[in-house]
Amino acid sequence: MRVAAVLVAALIILVSLRAGAAERAVVLPAPAYDPPAASGGEQKLVVAGGCFWGVQGVFQRVKGVSRAVSGYAGGAKESARYEKVSGGDTGHAESVEITYDPKTVSLGELLRVYFSVAHDPTQLNRQGPDAGAQYRSTIFVANADQEKAARDYIAQLSEAKAFFAPIVTTLEPLRAFYPAETYHQDYLLRHPAQPYIVYNDLPKIDDLKRLFPSLYRESPALTN
Repeated sequence: MRVAAVLVAALIILVSLRAGAAERAVVLPAPAYDPPAASGGEQKLVVAGGCFWGVQGVFQRVKGVSRAVSGYAGGAKESARYEKVSGGDTGHAESVEITYDPKTVSLGELLRVYFSVAHDPTQLNRQGPDAGAQYRSTIFVANADQEKAARDYIAQLSEAKAFFAPIVTTLEPLRAFYPAETYHQDYLLRHPAQPYIVYNDLPKIDDLKRLFPSLYRESPALTN
């Protein structure tokens, strides 16, 4: 699926449709509910929203994020491998585990970036050129605060009609997160000229810098 997507993206670039990719970001209100920073240092949030290359690349550029790891969540340990997950029937979604300092960036701010810049929450079981349940829009909640913050924000955005189509993002309990293979980590940073990255993912970085200048960082948080 992704090989075909790379070829499609290359053709799109060749016919000069590159500029349209930057129009996908949506300006969103801040969450009405944003839980206070809990004691105990860094926190983790696991989200899914299409190919993990771009989602990881976005959160690596957010201030307060010390680590963003591409991986799999939603399925069994035995099937947490790229060749298995790509089939779309393992229960896994391509996901990113975000480790962050809540004193620098709040859970609400991360959710705002997730819905605004990192992906399109109105696309069901797909994201851009990638289709299948492994590309679904999902927040894997680890505790009550995460569940309430995510559920309330989805309701807030839906009531405000922030998008032209209904939000399809689901909430699933986080049972486990499995890091992806090494070659998937820091992929956007290591392959900035790849057509798929150029068309689908680099505009997200531009949007993060444009819409969230106070959160944007020039030096990304690397995993390797």
